[in-house]
Amino acid sequence: MDKPLSRREISHDRIVEAASRAIRRSGYAGTGVADIMREAGLTHGGFYAHFESRDALLAEAVARAGRDSAALVERRAQNRSKDTSALRALIEGYLSETHLTSAETGCVVSALVSEIPRQAPEVREASAERVQALIDRVRRSLPPSVKPDAAGVITSTMVGALQLARALGDEKQARALLKSARTALLDQYDTQA
Repeated sequence: MDKPLSRREISHDRIVEAASRAIRRSGYAGTGVADIMREAGLTHGGFYAHFESRDALLAEAVARAGRDSAALVERRAQNRSKDTSALRALIEGYLSETHLTSAETGCVVSALVSEIPRQAPEVREASAERVQALIDRVRRSLPPSVKPDAAGVITSTMVGALQLARALGDEKQARALLKSARTALLDQYDTQA
């Protein structure tokens, strides 16, 4: 039987959850401790009872965001129809209009990848783990006839297409770009179609 969480553990979880949404919404630089604590319903003064530094929080938040989005991808893969390949389910979900408009709860890699190189080492390391986990997830979904190195190309295309679509600002153009990327990837790599 699981022991109930302590008050401190509940507060810590609320802070990390708020930070995981904030970094995807506003980026690393746009995420401040005071705002996160406020969003978590706690005072700014309590921050250091939970974390040694802002970077420690960011590293934990990116790991949490990555686990949350990986769980969503996994649920989508498990709920796909028998006729749909794992790769198709992954690509269609990642390059969907829903993902386009939900950066705050979407893939942390697409939300932050361009900022990763400028972060403190512990944040870069946690972020790089998320990038690798996404590539690995794509690799596991590949049909047997597709070489494993294609996972990097597919992942790069998905992340880049989503970033560019979000950057366009024009919903019609963004949707067209995502559709084009989906079609190109599926035509090339979904050999079960």
